[in-house]
Amino acid sequence: MEGGERLLPKGFPKLKNDTFLRAARGEETEHTPVWCMRQAGRYLPEFRETRAAQDFFTTCRSPKLCCELTLQPLRRFPLDAAIIFSDILVVPQALGMEVVMVPGKGPTFTEPLKEVEDLLKLRQKVDVTAELGYVFQAITLTRHSLEGRVPLIGFSGAPWTLMSYMIEGGGSTTMSKAKSWLYRHPEASHQLLRLLADVIIDYLVGQVAAGAQALQLFESHAGHLGPEQFQDFALPYIQDIAQAVKRKLKEEALPLVPMIIFAKDAHYALRDLANAGYEVVGLDWTIRPQEARAQTGKDVTLQGNLDPCALYAPKEKIGELVKKMLEGFGTQRYIANLGHGLYPDVSPEHVGAFVEAVHTHSRHINKHS
Repeated sequence: MEGGERLLPKGFPKLKNDTFLRAARGEETEHTPVWCMRQAGRYLPEFRETRAAQDFFTTCRSPKLCCELTLQPLRRFPLDAAIIFSDILVVPQALGMEVVMVPGKGPTFTEPLKEVEDLLKLRQKVDVTAELGYVFQAITLTRHSLEGRVPLIGFSGAPWTLMSYMIEGGGSTTMSKAKSWLYRHPEASHQLLRLLADVIIDYLVGQVAAGAQALQLFESHAGHLGPEQFQDFALPYIQDIAQAVKRKLKEEALPLVPMIIFAKDAHYALRDLANAGYEVVGLDWTIRPQEARAQTGKDVTLQGNLDPCALYAPKEKIGELVKKMLEGFGTQRYIANLGHGLYPDVSPEHVGAFVEAVHTHSRHINKHS
């Protein structure tokens, strides 16, 4: 076993900065907390160096490496949360599918689902500790290694997003193969989505048991669905995951951690997402802050939504954009983030400017409001 893997999920260091958790729960904060999707990523030279020795999914299965990659951005920037380094496609792997990372192409399934009969090849019962225990070990090791600096976020892909990858065999601009299942094989689609939801529920509960202090569900491919398909094939599972995770956390006497739903490009469903059982609704950059507030009401925290490409702008411009974003959302019940993950060619200095601008401007607004 690697050093640190034997650490137990108990006796964690006391949390020193709970700003992110307080904002997620709707409590008042002195400054607006900030973290970035894909903050542990290829834009950091130290990330590229750490990752160079082995392939992507081998890295994902090493608790020691996942811990190191998770901590790297926190050594550079005063972020208010860490998110465990992993990948949403570990769930299809747990179901028995083979996924490889092809350079220049991205994640690729060697045998994607083509016919309804292919569902029989999937594991119908998944022991998440046996199949995904390496993620739990990474979370426990990282939670200890953070030394209480900031909270640690765990995550999973949502059922529709994972289903689309499993059928398309990788990324797709149209998701036409996966969407065709929704029209041609609605019953089989629901069977697959239910199977995925059940695994995700156990997986997320397992992450909290391992030490995760918040959870994010990524419905990254929501924008490929229209309102009706989203209502039928995405939203019910998103709602069910929140309810079931919270129920199981109570049953197992685990902390009731805040949950974040990030459904990219799902503007048409913001009201539904605000009532889906999550404390936080994540937003992409294509919606105005005021409009998002109007649709989601006062009982959820919002997270987002700077265009990741804004970080290519000069630092002064980044500061201006952040100030405008904070004025739009307001500094309370709000977590600053990007509208999607950081891009590999963005300058780390500009990420630093983003983080600093959120802290500086939000403190100034709070002081003078």
